[in-house]
Amino acid sequence: MDIRKVAIIGGARIPFCKSSTIYYDSSNKEMMTATLKALSRKYDLNKLQIDEVCVGAVLKSSKDFSLARESAIDAGLGWDVTGIDIQMACGTSLAAAASIFGKIATGQIECGIAGGVDSSSVVPIEFKQSFANRLVQISKATNLGERLKILSGFRPSELTPSIPSIKEPRTGLSMGEHCELMAKEWNISREEQDQFTLDSHHKSNKAYEEGFMDDLVFEFKGIKKDNLIRPGGTLDKLGKLKPAFDKLHGTLTAANSSALTDGASCVFLCSEEYAKKHNLEIQSYLKFVQTAAVNYKETDGLLMAPAYAVPKMLGKLGLTLQDFDFYEIHEAFAAQVLCTLKAWKDEKFCKEKLGLTSPLGEIDLAKLNTKGSSLSLGHPFAATGSRILATTSKLLHEKGSGRGLISICTAGGMGITAVVEK
Repeated sequence: MDIRKVAIIGGARIPFCKSSTIYYDSSNKEMMTATLKALSRKYDLNKLQIDEVCVGAVLKSSKDFSLARESAIDAGLGWDVTGIDIQMACGTSLAAAASIFGKIATGQIECGIAGGVDSSSVVPIEFKQSFANRLVQISKATNLGERLKILSGFRPSELTPSIPSIKEPRTGLSMGEHCELMAKEWNISREEQDQFTLDSHHKSNKAYEEGFMDDLVFEFKGIKKDNLIRPGGTLDKLGKLKPAFDKLHGTLTAANSSALTDGASCVFLCSEEYAKKHNLEIQSYLKFVQTAAVNYKETDGLLMAPAYAVPKMLGKLGLTLQDFDFYEIHEAFAAQVLCTLKAWKDEKFCKEKLGLTSPLGEIDLAKLNTKGSSLSLGHPFAATGSRILATTSKLLHEKGSGRGLISICTAGGMGITAVVEK
């Protein structure tokens, strides 16, 4: 079987907004539908046959069991479009792109849309299982007497809500608490994190000012721009913030950690033949996707899996860490990015953990997250991967050549990385 090249045509998203602000009452389906509509208008997809839509959400209600399918139909993509839901925490939409990529490469489909959406404002809140069981029993009761009997043992405590937790089930620690441990292990200073954060905001703001975002971000709920960007920040202001996770000795703050965010994004991929047939301009090609996982309970930092995935991917492709024109590393926390960069330079880590004979080395920081990233743009968990993929693709298209490296850490001690080429 011939493996076909997979083209990236481009992406679209709605503005990312801090939770409990603009999108406080917008559902995942509503945001995902709006984003798919924006992509459809951008490329006239309603005139084309779309084979598959693969999207996902991390904070997902049970009623959204068919989120991809229903969003695709509501977006006007057609009743004959397959909808597949997927989830890999913060790497969800890049994992969705990997799924579409594999099917196009092997000839199963000609094109597809990958994306993700999340709302930290509209979250699924559950009651205790005992109360849920009562409701199920009541729904099956055939008369009033049976219903009253079922309710007879009810206790008000059963109504205590169970809010989705962001703590890792095997450690009981939040992602921020885990990253705080990583920052201590790798000796990442507060000053380094704050400077990295400040740079992210400046780069994001400049990207909007220069018009880079004009054909990537589309209006929704009356807003046209991500509402987390703070171009007026200073190191002095950031330095006055108190630690968010380790109150006494911590270095992670609300500023140098990505905020809870609402939003959605997606990207359109297809075969070269499909693009030529429908006169679609190819921005770039998705070359490879690699995942990795680490033992975050005993031996590794929770968010260090990309440090393993990238060298594994480079080895398979015969590339070095320096063979890239752009590096897009998801800014879950400033410390996470800085820990990863430091690990790749560390001889002991590269030898003992990665099995390499020499360190991967340094990257040109001028090529890193050139249009900002999650610290300033926001991080709706499942939407980040396709946002980054669309950004990388456009950067390469504007340059006219080159190669981009994508790296995303996720909950559960996992990571997903990719190479994009022009």
